[in-house]
Amino acid sequence: MGERPHLRVADVFRSGWRTYSGRHRVAHRLARAARHILECRTAALGGRLHRCDACGAEVPLYNSCRDRHCPTCQTLRKQRWLEQRRAEVLPVPYFHVVFTLPHALNPLIMANRTRLLGELFGTVNWVLQYFASDPQWKLRGQLGFIAVLHTWTQRLTAHYHLHCLVAGGAWNAEENVWRGAHSRFLFGKEALASAFRARFMRRLESLRRRGRLRFAGEASPLAQPAAWDALVRRLRDTKWIVYPKATSGTPEQTLDYLGRYTHRVAVSDHRILAVRDGRVTFAWRDRADGNALKEMTLTCAEFIGRFLLHVLPEGFQKVRAYGFLAPRAKKAVLAAIRESVGAEPPEPPPEGETATGRVLRLTGVDVTLCPVCKAGRLSRVGELPRARDGPS
Repeated sequence: MGERPHLRVADVFRSGWRTYSGRHRVAHRLARAARHILECRTAALGGRLHRCDACGAEVPLYNSCRDRHCPTCQTLRKQRWLEQRRAEVLPVPYFHVVFTLPHALNPLIMANRTRLLGELFGTVNWVLQYFASDPQWKLRGQLGFIAVLHTWTQRLTAHYHLHCLVAGGAWNAEENVWRGAHSRFLFGKEALASAFRARFMRRLESLRRRGRLRFAGEASPLAQPAAWDALVRRLRDTKWIVYPKATSGTPEQTLDYLGRYTHRVAVSDHRILAVRDGRVTFAWRDRADGNALKEMTLTCAEFIGRFLLHVLPEGFQKVRAYGFLAPRAKKAVLAAIRESVGAEPPEPPPEGETATGRVLRLTGVDVTLCPVCKAGRLSRVGELPRARDGPS
């Protein structure tokens, strides 16, 4: 039995894009993301021609599209981002806190993505900082955390939630003191969930009063006061989900843990199992069934439609830092915290490192190794111009 062929999300787009785009009016930003995925690492983007010094094979290496929604482009970007974060890790416990919006809000979010997803970030920051300053929780200071937006389920349906990696403690600038949290406990789960619901609902109703919300056409039921009131009641009666848990391990392991979420896209290449006859089969994990690995088959056009649901608005930041990790002041504050807890800063990356050496160190991939003979080394012998006609 032979090996399963290496398939990519791009193969699904190649099979189904013409059908999907022929049936739907596709917004420019979505069409651009689709084009990038189709062109990534193909002759359409050009590249470099390499030759092996052992077997003489000529190997074209095509450029990547660098689109943040392209699953093929994320590994090196993630590793580079994590390397920049190494200078910010503290020798303290860390907590992973997930804030999830109820699915009843999905239609409203789809019509107000930039505004309401921005409100999600702002609400989570407000809640966490409020708890950190409340004497009840004994920190009495400012948290530092990174929040990462995800918009999907494993089956590519809409599921809006934030993953937050929170340093276990708070910095009080007035007293110049660091107060550490308990190694296994940050804040109460139910208290966080109640505060999250109350704060987001206040913000939502304020936006409605000020006419800052859009609806999916004037015929949208939510545009009517009775339907809006019914939605508000439903949201107030719903149990909102906040899940905090302590992470484990060293700062390096904490960084690896964070890396699972920062540059993840709706579905990665390795989950594509088969593409044939206009249909795609992909793997997914069923959280309701003990995280069991299952398979789902859709038409390629339907898969593309689900994938494009998760292309973010232009310029929208899906990863944000708050508190003492906010970019403006973090260098000075982190130095003060390390002095307070008696910690040394992490070692800087090696100086004079080549690009190929950096890729090898960050990803474990030796890009100079010949893929044909697996023994020789590749050296660049020429440039490959962009092809006039990209993939369709």
